[in-house]
Amino acid sequence: MSRVLEGIRVLDFGRYIAGPFCAALLADFGADVIRIDRVGGSEDRFVMPVTESGEGAFFLQVNRNKRSLTLDIDRPEGREVVRRLLGSADVVVANMPPRTLANLGLDYESLCEVKADIILTASSAFGNHQDASHRVGFDGVGQAMSGAVHMSGLPQSPMKAMVPTVDFSTALSCALGTVMALYERQRSGRGQCVQASLLQTALNLASGALIEEAALGINRQPTGNRSPIAGPSDIFRVADGWIIVQVIGQSLFRRWARLIDRPGLIDDPRFLDDRRRGENGEALSAMMAAWCESRSRDEALRALEEAKIPAGPVYSPREALEDATIRASGAFRWMAYPGLAGEVPIVAPPATLSRTPPDIVRRSPQVGEHTDEILAEAGYGSAEIAALRGLGVV
Repeated sequence: MSRVLEGIRVLDFGRYIAGPFCAALLADFGADVIRIDRVGGSEDRFVMPVTESGEGAFFLQVNRNKRSLTLDIDRPEGREVVRRLLGSADVVVANMPPRTLANLGLDYESLCEVKADIILTASSAFGNHQDASHRVGFDGVGQAMSGAVHMSGLPQSPMKAMVPTVDFSTALSCALGTVMALYERQRSGRGQCVQASLLQTALNLASGALIEEAALGINRQPTGNRSPIAGPSDIFRVADGWIIVQVIGQSLFRRWARLIDRPGLIDDPRFLDDRRRGENGEALSAMMAAWCESRSRDEALRALEEAKIPAGPVYSPREALEDATIRASGAFRWMAYPGLAGEVPIVAPPATLSRTPPDIVRRSPQVGEHTDEILAEAGYGSAEIAALRGLGVV
């Protein structure tokens, strides 16, 4: 089967999630992705460790389908290896501050001197404008500065999402930008720089709240899990756990009112539209909570499904792994890794294509697992590779 990005080579200098997951998505569709690791292993490899040698959970997820080359790019010999690899590369992925890129010779201007049609996909925390390009940050900083953390939690306790939504969303944007740059290069023969930032991604995710505040100046305060713009939309305790219910729009509200046997709510002036239902959401949540408390999770969800009201269980990670519907959907590719007692679930790409689908065919690489192989492809002989090893460059 032909793969969409077959023949495209990517040098992945990414760390943590935004850069590496972008490169992984390209690899899923057939690109040859070479992860450039630090000698001994880069720092993101060991976050949330799950293997005997310390590889982390996110590392296993965002570095599938890649090969690993260890390289000290601070040394002249390491820079020369990068120059040789650039000769056959189409894309360089890196997520680091612009100043760091320039210091390492990975800025777009420096790369173009070696490969004129190269595409650089560069994400950072705050972008490349003068006031912020030197600053560093992680997913949570983007969440916090966008207004999203303020809107979560309770008035005296802001709360960020514990999953890195900004990192993964930035990676998705970068992958899209990279494919668009490759597509444009077919016509122009020229490369370009694809740029993204965690903050800009977070602002996009929070855009509704930002536009509302600019237009109306209402200074919304956090309401926990309860939506301030519709209702009842909240997380509710049932007899054996928790569920989420999201009633948005007039037709859903009518069905919900009939479900809980309160049809009079349909004409109640407090609840005539989403705005007023959001303003009076605390009362609606109390009614829904009373309906839920005597029912099991399955009973409540079955009734909500029959009424065609969006709802779902609040799962622990273990429950998500064991859910029959999730497993049957092909959501996971179970893979072994050295130092793991069994296989772990690598989550499949979020989008697929009907004729040329993505695939996960290779586990994440061990440190420098493919160093000799990649250097040989770049034209290094065995004696040269041994010399680089002796110097500690690889």
